[in-house]
Amino acid sequence: MTIELHTLSNGFRIVTEHMPTLKSASIGIWVDAGGRHERLEQNGIAHFLEHMAFKGTKTRSALQIAESIEDVGGYINAYTSREATAYYVRLLEDDVPLGLDVIADILMNSIFSPEDVEIERGVILQEIGMTIDTPDEMVFDWLQEVSYPDQALGRTILGPTERVSAFKQDDLKQFVAEHYGPNQMILAAAGAVDHEKIVAQAEALFGHLPALDRGPNLIQPAKFGGGEIRNIKDLEQVHFALGLEGPDYRDPMIYTAQIYSSVMGGGVSSRLFQEIRENRGLCYSIFAQTGAYEDTGMTTIYAGTSAEQIAELSNITIDEMKRAADDMTAAEVARARAQMKAGLLMGLESPSNRAERLARLLSIWDRIPTLDETIAHIDAVTTGDVKAFAEKMAGDTGTGLALYGPAKAAPTLDALKERLAA
Repeated sequence: MTIELHTLSNGFRIVTEHMPTLKSASIGIWVDAGGRHERLEQNGIAHFLEHMAFKGTKTRSALQIAESIEDVGGYINAYTSREATAYYVRLLEDDVPLGLDVIADILMNSIFSPEDVEIERGVILQEIGMTIDTPDEMVFDWLQEVSYPDQALGRTILGPTERVSAFKQDDLKQFVAEHYGPNQMILAAAGAVDHEKIVAQAEALFGHLPALDRGPNLIQPAKFGGGEIRNIKDLEQVHFALGLEGPDYRDPMIYTAQIYSSVMGGGVSSRLFQEIRENRGLCYSIFAQTGAYEDTGMTTIYAGTSAEQIAELSNITIDEMKRAADDMTAAEVARARAQMKAGLLMGLESPSNRAERLARLLSIWDRIPTLDETIAHIDAVTTGDVKAFAEKMAGDTGTGLALYGPAKAAPTLDALKERLAA
């Protein structure tokens, strides 16, 4: 595997990884513009813009965009996160130039016609409605909101219906003008790709764009708040999500946090799964995970259970957090390290995963750390490190709690904190 980097004079970055055994490639552009970059009145516009990118350009209709990729057997899609928006294709080796041309077209030449804005507004409002009807998605939006109150980082990516209902063509153009400069973009490609050819095509497509100066206050610094949000509704289950403040993605402690969440709820052998599902039968789904942003992070525990069992499940979750701080074992940490490394290595068998990883690493570090470097960080985490992190999670740390469903019997966050401190 060969990773190569190049930066155009306007700051547009290109990273590729040639995978010699493949006949296909994944190529995309990651834009440093997500939900976190929105002002309050713009909430939801980054996602709206992602949808509109496929509605037609100066040279292609919406159907032509889709057909140009699917006629050669390819796949095109996009997503919006809180810190980025990505546009990507997966296709065969000979069609890589076509894929990059289509992505460049939708990024630079989208029309955002008022008629298409209205049509896509209806689609997005349906998407919002579908999310509202999906409790195990809504509970995470509420957890984010209570953990980062009154901040862009705490607002939903889809945005509220009242704001989505009001966006116009000029609003979309303004967001592009504010955030879609070449120096806010990373072109990442992996698989059957030729670095020099991609650089030459990127120079022709993007080299003329002027760099964008967004100023020093690009994002509002994160401040973990914590607190409780409880939405009572007549559902079959209570959806329980507990969030604990964690390290950002540049903090070396992030590897310890990820191993901790794996020990707690990363698989069938994890503590929460074994005690709460296998030993007590209190739920079907339970897991823990660690996520990170530029300047903050969060370890999350989720479970779904009945109204009659939510109190017991909540209390046992706290008890397991306390127990982990006391008797974390070397075998558990070794298993979590192995799971983490295996997940990383298995994921790299996919060119799509490789391209996304390249873009993310370049965005974070402005370089691509080697795989050996990453594995060394994972291997360096000791049982003592994870136990110390568990003690921190069971101690004085920011905590958010979101409950959705028949949750009247659930303990309050204050009660859970008291149990944690006891």
